[in-house]
Amino acid sequence: MTDFGFQAKLKHVPELDPGYRPIVMDNREYQKAVAQSGDAAGVKIAVERSGGLVSAVETQVFGDGHGQDNILYIDRLVKTLLWLKGGWRVIYAGPEDIGDYLKKAYAPGGVRAFDAAFMGRIYDRPFAVEITSADRVPDTRDDPKPLGRNLDGCRIGFDAGGSDRKVSAVIDGEAVYSEEVVWHPKLESDPAYHYQGIMDSMKRAAAKMPRVDAIGVSAAGVYIDNEVKAASLFIKVGPKDFEKKVKNIFIDIAKTFGVPIEVANDGDVSALAGAMSLEAHRVLGIAMGTSEAAGYVDAQGYITGWLNELAFVPIDYNPEAMVDEWSGDIGCGVKYFSQDGVIKLAEQAGIPLEEDLSPADKLKVVQKLMEEGDTRAAKIYDSIGCCLGYALGYYAAFYDISHVLLLGRVTSGKGGNVLLEKAKLVLGEEFPELAIDVMMPDEKARRVGQSVAAASLPVIG
Repeated sequence: MTDFGFQAKLKHVPELDPGYRPIVMDNREYQKAVAQSGDAAGVKIAVERSGGLVSAVETQVFGDGHGQDNILYIDRLVKTLLWLKGGWRVIYAGPEDIGDYLKKAYAPGGVRAFDAAFMGRIYDRPFAVEITSADRVPDTRDDPKPLGRNLDGCRIGFDAGGSDRKVSAVIDGEAVYSEEVVWHPKLESDPAYHYQGIMDSMKRAAAKMPRVDAIGVSAAGVYIDNEVKAASLFIKVGPKDFEKKVKNIFIDIAKTFGVPIEVANDGDVSALAGAMSLEAHRVLGIAMGTSEAAGYVDAQGYITGWLNELAFVPIDYNPEAMVDEWSGDIGCGVKYFSQDGVIKLAEQAGIPLEEDLSPADKLKVVQKLMEEGDTRAAKIYDSIGCCLGYALGYYAAFYDISHVLLLGRVTSGKGGNVLLEKAKLVLGEEFPELAIDVMMPDEKARRVGQSVAAASLPVIG
């Protein structure tokens, strides 16, 4: 990625990542320059997802000159829209050179071919970029729906994480049993490993109740109609086994119990957990664990049907930012707000981590040092919190947020408190116009709260 020609002066710089270029801040400088140029060109972009639902934005770019800056600005904006809102089609109106770039970037072999292939797969439509006039770009059309909050009966709530799986037995809204088991789904190519692990947890929870009325599942990835569309939990599973044994894995498990099931992205469930505990709406939940998962509950207390895959939303213009090995892109949230982010900064902090350790075990090393008062570990969490504060300012341009709830293994222990306080400081000083309360649940809820909220997903009968 080429360098962006506009760089903001920051009030806070992450000590262990001094090259961090928050997109939200550099975009401010870019938009100021465009407005003052006297030669601005309008751009309208829409991304269309299932059911004809659309997310649209309007912005301005330089009408002449700054061609590479224009392209990079729109490139990052389109990628943000796709991973935050979701879509199988991009509809663009604006300067011709930018449109040409988008067509090439999202074509097979283009720099955004991964994004195009992913979107096409999960929405079961060939991905497309269409160039048109502004009056033919559709406006936003959303269809939010209620999620969860069903507390009647005997329910199993299951949270499938990349390093551990959590399960709860919930009777009339009260958790009577919760358990957390370490597993390594991202390293296993045999889907029998995943099936047996999930069944083991669910049977343990079922044994603690007189019956099972429903099952709710929270898991990282994309799920539509309870089918697995894409999930890092099954990243080692081959395409044939995925189609035959993984796509309907949760549906098949529910059949063995003979009860209804509801599967939701773990970010949406984290937002639901926050909304339920706070008795509030406009909640963005961010689970910082194996990846960065997110979910959102709107002003009505509904979920929007957006993709909310913040792991792949770009937040950093630094051309030397770390590459995400899955998408091949740089500067995306997964390398900042997950165990990968901790591991990345450990080297900068001078903390040696044995190569043969799993990512989860490497995180544990840093967490142990943090609990022992190691100042090197504290710098890691302070730097992550700094990056997060700016990222929240960017996310707020797309979400209407009153509360941000931080969950996941990365936020556990003393490090989570350091991270939280720095994020709040940056958010308050750089974005005083945003009234956002950033918080974490208590330690118990932080670790198993999602499985309890997941139990409330399905409707019985």
